[in-house]
Amino acid sequence: MMKKLFVVSGPSGAGLKEIVSRVLENRDDIGAVVPVTARKMKEGERDGVGFFFFDLDGWKALEESGDLLEHTEFAGNDYGTSRRLVQEQLDAGKNVVLNLEPERAARLKANMPEAVCVYVEPSDPAILRQRYEKTARSRFEVSARMELAEKQRAISDFCDLRICSDDPAQAVRELGRLIDGQT
Repeated sequence: MMKKLFVVSGPSGAGLKEIVSRVLENRDDIGAVVPVTARKMKEGERDGVGFFFFDLDGWKALEESGDLLEHTEFAGNDYGTSRRLVQEQLDAGKNVVLNLEPERAARLKANMPEAVCVYVEPSDPAILRQRYEKTARSRFEVSARMELAEKQRAISDFCDLRICSDDPAQAVRELGRLIDGQT
């Protein structure tokens, strides 16, 4: 069976990290793809562990070669996903699972249409609001996070499938079956 790139996306607070990490537990058919960045390495970091680091000329070469499936700038630093690194895992007979913000996932899907994009969210926005209220420092923060979640949902039409995260164990099973080609 041909291996695939799966991109899991959704709003903050939907439980993506937990769902993805639980799916990846004890699986040897998933290849790891380390993100790339043009930021400076921090003390204690090593190239290829956490990130592959590039200087600005190296980053520009990645962009010009078309190697970046998606990339973004955050706090003055560039971050992205390398097509070559994804393809190496696929060629090695491994599926790849990435957890990306919706905007980044949409860019990746545009550059690699065969990627399977999955949008994970709770059944009701009120569930997100409750989760945000537990950790927010202010009502403004809750409102800003809800506004961002709505914007992300509004652009999520690029996704191939949706998974409800109300029951994390069920969401884990659904994503696992999808990776296994059982849906």
